[in-house]
Amino acid sequence: MITSAEANQLLKKHISKSNLLKHCYAVGAIMRGLGEELGENADEWEICGLVHDVDFAKTEENPAEHGILAEDILSGKVSEEIIHAIKAHNFEYTGVKPESKMDNGLIAADAISGLVIADTLVYPSKKIADVKLKSVSKRFKARDFARACNRENMLYCEKIGIEKARFFEISLESLKKVSDELGL
Repeated sequence: MITSAEANQLLKKHISKSNLLKHCYAVGAIMRGLGEELGENADEWEICGLVHDVDFAKTEENPAEHGILAEDILSGKVSEEIIHAIKAHNFEYTGVKPESKMDNGLIAADAISGLVIADTLVYPSKKIADVKLKSVSKRFKARDFARACNRENMLYCEKIGIEKARFFEISLESLKKVSDELGL
């Protein structure tokens, strides 16, 4: 399996947009936090989050290919479990049903990353260190805030045995650890 440094190089080869790279870093950090919480292989979970959108620049106009093309890019570099999770995180289009903890964790992490970052950006400092857990919960309930962030997908955390409040906490703390990479 590739290392996080190798995953980062792979991302930079396939992704040119800074915001998409930052999104991948954010999801990787949250997945690491979830893996640690669940006693799973946190390195593997982080890699899954890092590379989950490796094909997005090429599939943005064709969502049915998102995750499918990633399999070609990642074959032989990551486990089959990671490839399944990547395809399952776009289950609405790929038809690959989420089954494992990693599958469901990736769906939840992908969704929450945008909400926490949007919450950060409304703070005057625009620093994630200033974001409070209470604020994330409040923003989750405000359906008109960060509308593109799928609240139902965030609740996939419950499918892996993590309550919503704890999931918010893990996500926020995980993102604080990569604040420099996120520019937040």
